[in-house]
Amino acid sequence: MEAGVLALFIVVAIVAIWIVLYFIPIGLWFSALVSGVRISLIQLVLMRWRKVPPSTIVTAMIVGTKAGIKINANELEAHYLAGGRVTSVVNALVSAQKANITLDFKMATAIDLAGRDVLEAVQMSVNPKVINTPPVAAVAKDGIQLIAKARVTVRANIKQLVGGAGEETVLARVGEGIVSSIGSAASHRDVLGSPESISKVVLEKGLDAGTAFEILSIDIADINVGKNIGAELQIDQANADKNIAQAKAEERRAMAVALEQEMKAKAQEAKAMVILAEAEIPTAIAAAFNSGNLGIMDYYKIQNIQADTSMRDGIAKK
Repeated sequence: MEAGVLALFIVVAIVAIWIVLYFIPIGLWFSALVSGVRISLIQLVLMRWRKVPPSTIVTAMIVGTKAGIKINANELEAHYLAGGRVTSVVNALVSAQKANITLDFKMATAIDLAGRDVLEAVQMSVNPKVINTPPVAAVAKDGIQLIAKARVTVRANIKQLVGGAGEETVLARVGEGIVSSIGSAASHRDVLGSPESISKVVLEKGLDAGTAFEILSIDIADINVGKNIGAELQIDQANADKNIAQAKAEERRAMAVALEQEMKAKAQEAKAMVILAEAEIPTAIAAAFNSGNLGIMDYYKIQNIQADTSMRDGIAKK
């Protein structure tokens, strides 16, 4: 029984010591002390209560102190509670100091809270980055299409990282400049002969204004000849003219057919009128007999003429 009580007491004592050491990080405080960082145990305990990891804050202060940078623990806590990356900010400050880049704690935290990697930005300021543009198609004045690829060397502009445009804007502006430069060339041969002229024209436009980068150089990596856009446009225009001419010819043909049908209808109408007139001849002859204007001999003469005409028609048909 006594052994069980002793074991329980030991377990409770160990748990109590662990809780005390967790909320009172004596080892961390001692490490800060020997590293020249002045921070009290009470402040470390309060960090625990504020759900701020003391190890992150103390480590960042040690790194900054060893690099000769004065960092306030309260500022680090505030940045952590705001959702910032404390370690990245301190490492960026150290890197900027070593590279003689002007960067203070306020600017570094603002860049970090803006969602950008401040350490990567400092490294890009020291070691510029090369961005490859996608193929950019443009047409010279002679109608020949050229497809160009460029390599843009940029470095981070620390002052423009907050609110400055990103890589997509730089690529879009460079592509626009390439299209404008090729489009203003009188011939595609001029561009192929001196591709550096494109880089010169594009650089003079100041495309990095308002962006988070500074363009150092624009190099045309490759230029290929594409389609003959001018010839294709001429072919399309010729096809369009041909279709218009065909439509007009079809319209004229339809009008001629309609006119022919109209003339046939008129001929049929005239023929019908002749038949009707011929049908009235016997009546007219009878009326002439009754009125005495036509004699029997006259009638026989008419019959003879009709018979002679029929005979001649029969001979002509044979």
